[in-house]
Amino acid sequence: MKLGIPREDHAREKRVSVVPETVKRLSAKKIEACVEAGAGARSHVRDEDYRAAGASIEASRDALTAAADVLVHVRAPSVAEVAAMREGSTLIAPLAPLHNLPLVSAIAARKLTALSLDLIPRTTVAQMMDVLSSQATIAGYCAVLMAANELPRFFPMLMTAAGTIAPARVLVIGAGVAGLQAIGTARRLGAVVEAFDVRKAVKEQVESLGAKFVVVASEEDAQTAGGYAKEVSEEYKRLQAEAIARHVKTADVVITTALIPGQKAPVLVTEEMVRTMKPGSVIVDLAAEQEGNCAVTSPGEVVVRHGVTVLGLLDLPSRLAGHASQMFSRNVEKLLLHITRDGELVLDPKDEIVAGALIARSGEIVHAAVKERLG
Repeated sequence: MKLGIPREDHAREKRVSVVPETVKRLSAKKIEACVEAGAGARSHVRDEDYRAAGASIEASRDALTAAADVLVHVRAPSVAEVAAMREGSTLIAPLAPLHNLPLVSAIAARKLTALSLDLIPRTTVAQMMDVLSSQATIAGYCAVLMAANELPRFFPMLMTAAGTIAPARVLVIGAGVAGLQAIGTARRLGAVVEAFDVRKAVKEQVESLGAKFVVVASEEDAQTAGGYAKEVSEEYKRLQAEAIARHVKTADVVITTALIPGQKAPVLVTEEMVRTMKPGSVIVDLAAEQEGNCAVTSPGEVVVRHGVTVLGLLDLPSRLAGHASQMFSRNVEKLLLHITRDGELVLDPKDEIVAGALIARSGEIVHAAVKERLG
């Protein structure tokens, strides 16, 4: 099997899907790699590094797609990129198929086999293949550093000749992987941190990092069997909004990370809440890819509303492209070793990882939720 490693076409994307150390290990398992020239340049990986690991370098995307049996992308490719793929080949990427139906239709039309990395189930076996978690770790870390850079105040408490400087107050909404990393990073910078999540099970994790868990006066729990968040009742939403409003008002920094798989991000910070924040405060919206948790977020932009700076940036993992690429590559490596035998792709529909991630097989849409969304 030949694995294709393309250069990402997205303007802000610096990551590469597979790094040389992975190429070398896959080669030992009879998986050859071919790399589009310059694929790793923006994450500081040279073509010579790939050659030294045993990969071949293809001069163009056309040459790469002609040579590769499987293409791995960091971001979902465009419809045009899919249309240019070799018919019958395999695509592996975070495809967000429930939101990106035109791409799914293009995959079917090109008779591709496609696995969506963002649909890999959250199980113990699949942990090492979970690109959402690895990249969310980076996003949570970056969010705090960017907030500290924008905030016109110190994060830690300081004892100075001019008196005591109070620490910054940080509110993290959503205590998944990104949220927990944001909590830990903010605490290391010396901030007082509070965190909210609809899943009661994360309270212990939040408190173990030294943050205070914001409690909603309700018995309702919104955790699914897979560990993700699910939709909550209208009464819970009312109580939740009241609790968040109280804590947003006193926060210097708010970091939002709340996502519901397959749905638009819930709006948890209203414009009225933003209006109550102190001038100079900062909101970093990590749900901007799915339209944002904050009502005033502008995806891809930094805006100022009511004296509050709101960051809706879409490329935070890409800002640490070196480690982000390394982590993504290790996830892909574990997946490839799981779905290949003696260097050949083997997609067993009874395997829970394959069943969760397989969107299309030779152009036929096989994922039940995606088929339903297509109608």
